[in-house]
Amino acid sequence: MKAITQTLGEIVSQAFESAGYDANLGVVTASDRLDLCQFQCNGAFAAAKQYHKAPFIVAEQVAEILKKNDIFSGVEVAKPGFLNLTLNDSYLLKQANTIAADPNLGIPQAEQPSTIVLDYGGPNVAKPLHIGHLRSAIIGESIKRIARAAGHRVIGDIHLGDWGLQIGLVITELQARYPDWRCFAADFDPEADQVEPLNAAMLNEVYPFASKKSKTDEEYAKKAHQATYELQNGRPGYIALWKEILRTSIEDMKGNYEKLGVTFDLWYGESNADRYVPRLMDILAEKNLLVESDGALIVEVAEPEDKAPMPPVIVRKSDHSSIYATTDLATIIQREEDFHPDKIWYVVDNRQGLHFTQVFRCAKKAGLVPAQTEFEFLGFGTMNGADGKPYKTRDGGIMKLEDMIATVTAGAQEKLEASSFVDEEDYQDIARKVGVAAIKFGDLINQRAKDYVFDLSKFFSFEGKTGTYLLYTITRINSILKKAGVPVDQPLSLTGVYTDSERELLLKILMGGDVFQRALAEKAPNYLCENAYQLANLFSKFYHDNHIIDEPNDAKKQSWLALIALVRQVLCKHLDLLGIETVEHM
Repeated sequence: MKAITQTLGEIVSQAFESAGYDANLGVVTASDRLDLCQFQCNGAFAAAKQYHKAPFIVAEQVAEILKKNDIFSGVEVAKPGFLNLTLNDSYLLKQANTIAADPNLGIPQAEQPSTIVLDYGGPNVAKPLHIGHLRSAIIGESIKRIARAAGHRVIGDIHLGDWGLQIGLVITELQARYPDWRCFAADFDPEADQVEPLNAAMLNEVYPFASKKSKTDEEYAKKAHQATYELQNGRPGYIALWKEILRTSIEDMKGNYEKLGVTFDLWYGESNADRYVPRLMDILAEKNLLVESDGALIVEVAEPEDKAPMPPVIVRKSDHSSIYATTDLATIIQREEDFHPDKIWYVVDNRQGLHFTQVFRCAKKAGLVPAQTEFEFLGFGTMNGADGKPYKTRDGGIMKLEDMIATVTAGAQEKLEASSFVDEEDYQDIARKVGVAAIKFGDLINQRAKDYVFDLSKFFSFEGKTGTYLLYTITRINSILKKAGVPVDQPLSLTGVYTDSERELLLKILMGGDVFQRALAEKAPNYLCENAYQLANLFSKFYHDNHIIDEPNDAKKQSWLALIALVRQVLCKHLDLLGIETVEHM
């Protein structure tokens, strides 16, 4: 199904062509003045310059043609040449019923679906997930869902940091505490010997301790670097312990991400790309891109049009070790080999922008992917506290993700108790969903690239632009449908338009396809957040103005029930695209 402005644009373009003008002038946009019209076209102004005519005359000629089309109830020209369009109620109903019957609920489908690798999440193993990992995970999850909803094939990859110094630090500390473990023995046999089991609590304590110690104990830091080197060169006992660290960390991560409604198709890490590093270095050497600089190997990626200095990419340090850029380039080779993606998107902190510009340029320069492959850096801002600085706990620490989930669940429980909600059977589950919805919507409604203030009290409000308000709106509709004896999933048909508030709701539903396309084009879930809020507000206005259950006119009542059922469907779809679970009651 096409977006409504595209459908109308085709009709208006044909009218321009019939009037003797360029069809490309018939671009239609939504009106921001519903008191004047629903849609508008400003093509007459461009036509005036191109054809040396007054814009009003051009608009009048096109309007005369459009007036013959019965989908419009109003076609007017406003000086000096605006073309104002209003749809017939019967057309609104037809389109709304088409959306209701559409499995995609009016979401425009890609004419040529792409294969997209989406890199998001990116935590390090052996470290606890914390609040700083929230944005990449939930923004990436939403972008993945949005792209899939349009018909694209999207492979979500968490891209774990699982092959670096943090592993060496953990190995060093565990060896200091448990020197008798078999995995530390020089004669460790992976076929015959077993590795002692670990747990998340142990790792969450060991890494911070080891990291802190390495900053003040030079000898300890050297041991950690040596352990990292031996791991990466295949020491059997370290490899076996690393696998146990990986298993323990991933199991813990999956539990926390599951509570957030975040999933990944691939749980690959830097280690998976390690075997591609030699091939990467061979390619760079064959293309004469490697330059030695102070013992390191670099690739120049500066371009003549750069307005600021562009540093080279370091692909091998003077000690012959690899760094992040090396791993990211090797990962690109792996992704090209496995998936041949048309696009590779990275959902990463804004501060990584320079790094990825360097990586993308190097990948294209070296021919690691076809020339038409698109790289895109989807940077995001920081989550700040009330002081405008990155969010911290009261004691100045960084809040663990599991603690944040527990905090928002407890906050939701308080809200539910205050509203006299009691349901022993699913009370905890509803509280978790409400809590997670609050933080996810509170994050996603902000422009992706901008910083924002993390304010739980605001996020939990039953009024305003909050996930709580949207969930509450859905439960209100559920309650009305239940009282009317209408199953929420029963197909219904709209048969009439009786009020202005009804008309506004229908128009907002029809505009959903345009909003979706913008959210996809800009990888910006905030457009869906804003649209869902506006739709919920219009429903509240409609509900306030009309007594649905007590309406004596049965035809009107049934049409209204069909309308609010469609509103519910659209709201649920919006929230699903945002990665937010809905609740039946609260």
